[in-house]
Amino acid sequence: MICITFAFMTKILVIRFSSIGDIVLTTPVIRCLKSQIENVELHILTKQQYSLLFESNPNVDKIHKWGKENKEVIKALKTERFDYIIDLHNNIRTKKIKSILKSKSYSFPKLNVQKWLYVNFKWNNMPDIHIVDRYFEAVKPLSIENDQQGLDFFLPKKDEVDLSGQFGTTDIVSVAIGAQFATKKLPVSKMVEVLSTIETQVVLLGGKEDHDDAEEIIKSSNSNIINACGALNLNQSASVVKQSKVLLTHDTGLMHIAAAFKTPIVSVWGNTVPEFGMYPYVPQNDDLYSIHEVEGLACRPCSKIGFQKCPKKHFNCMNQQNVEEIVKSIESHLS
Repeated sequence: MICITFAFMTKILVIRFSSIGDIVLTTPVIRCLKSQIENVELHILTKQQYSLLFESNPNVDKIHKWGKENKEVIKALKTERFDYIIDLHNNIRTKKIKSILKSKSYSFPKLNVQKWLYVNFKWNNMPDIHIVDRYFEAVKPLSIENDQQGLDFFLPKKDEVDLSGQFGTTDIVSVAIGAQFATKKLPVSKMVEVLSTIETQVVLLGGKEDHDDAEEIIKSSNSNIINACGALNLNQSASVVKQSKVLLTHDTGLMHIAAAFKTPIVSVWGNTVPEFGMYPYVPQNDDLYSIHEVEGLACRPCSKIGFQKCPKKHFNCMNQQNVEEIVKSIESHLS
């Protein structure tokens, strides 16, 4: 791996505002910038609520939080006099910020046109390239190469969870039952079908908004299930995922966190598709994850992010999921 040496300290600003999964997917670029450029000071600009994702990252020197006092943030950024800006968000807001800071900048191919064509006309012109590798397009001008070491997630010691103390066992199947949009989630009845056959201790992970669904799953299931939704913060949930035998998940941030820890992943996809390039990123270790989707639906993908209700009202992308295959994938990692 080439290490670039500059005569003086090089200041680089990496921009990625949101969200959890997208930020975790930027970590290989951040690591490689830090390791392949000598005398580099690496700054991050992100939304205030996601800054904790960078706080324990040893490759990050300074975090700038985008939130309420953005005029002050811009003022602080201008005083830094960055040599380069690496834009891993690439939207109108970041373009405006780059025009104000006037540093040399690079961004990645966002492929919005290709995604729009896929969603609206089902023309799949998406390249067979993971978004992590697309992110690396932004740092090619700096001669930065992907080290193929996968994703990073750094847990603060205070948030490490003792599985035995918390759940009475270290043999855990963790399940991320939530998602930002309803059309990314298995219906409760379908989740019950899957979990009723799992004999290993199941821990349901999610936010406070997922608590009631978790209670309904427990009420309708015969399995040994613990509801941890809303009881753990993000880092604590990540700690549980790190120690789990396998994670059952939708297209979520916890899926990418599991990939960072090399935890086996059983991923279930609804209205979004892996072809968008955001499937689990575990280079040279594809057997760590499986993808479950209903193929051949004329309506899928219906969005690049999701909806709160199925636009077609049938929700076949989740209602037609093969429960037996999902269970088989979970059990293959347990055995």
